Amino acid sequence: MKRREFLKSAAIAGAGLSLCSVLDLITDTADAATKSELIVASGPNPSKTTRAAIDALGGMKKFVSKGDVVVIKPNIGWDRLPDHAATTNPEVVAALVLMCYEAGAKKVKVFDRSVNDARRCYMQSGIYTAAKNAGADVSYVDERKFREKTLNGLVLKSWPIYDEILTADKIINVPIAKHHSLSRLTLGMKNWMGIMGGAREKIHQRIDESLVDISLAMKPAMTVLDAVRILTRNGPQGGNIADVKKLDTIIASVDQVAVDSYGATLFGLKGSDLGYLRLGEKHGLGTMDLAKVKIRKVTA
Repeated sequence: MKRREFLKSAAIAGAGLSLCSVLDLITDTADAATKSELIVASGPNPSKTTRAAIDALGGMKKFVSKGDVVVIKPNIGWDRLPDHAATTNPEVVAALVLMCYEAGAKKVKVFDRSVNDARRCYMQSGIYTAAKNAGADVSYVDERKFREKTLNGLVLKSWPIYDEILTADKIINVPIAKHHSLSRLTLGMKNWMGIMGGAREKIHQRIDESLVDISLAMKPAMTVLDAVRILTRNGPQGGNIADVKKLDTIIASVDQVAVDSYGATLFGLKGSDLGYLRLGEKHGLGTMDLAKVKIRKVTA
């Protein structure tokens, strides 16, 4: 090969290698940009830990705008004290309410369709008092406010959903991490059952598909998982302090599948161990594989 031909071939090959390197860099950058971000905050004070988690995620102003009506959806399903880890920690709820108002929210609503007597659940959980003191509009669910919503899901074609969550500007899902006798765990996706009307027990026949259907219909600004205390056995109602493990942890992300997948690890499980997470990822709800999630740990 003549010298001129050799140099030409080398230049083309070099350009090809450079182009491949550039394309790889672009691909890596795009992957990093699309990765779900998940914050794991820890600390002894639930309010400060909640703030640390939201601040690390970009701050509440990133999610709540001035004049917004915000629904904060905790678990208030059971007539249990906060120490029993059957309902969302009241300090976590109150911190989120305050942060929403600081971000300019016009009104913050807190409610849940309780399983036990609503008034006892709201008071025993500590959520009524804590959220009210933080300025929230705390209300009991009014059965007249459910309206049929078309879902066209895997098994749920339509279902009565609470109107106040459908008309909110922003929704923040605030479940507690706990064991569940049927679905193994109840985390973010299962917490949506508290905005469903009708005979909710019917969805237990195909629980995984039903949870995906209702989760696809909801568009939360973020999911904030309360793992200050987790219920490791005898859920979802609990009642025995011996079943509770104190972790002093808050997990937050815009990706509800990633939150639940990380939540599963708190119980020695993987996201893939939960049928509704496998289905949720398949249908575009979020990322179950934590290796593909940008996880950042902070302390408060």
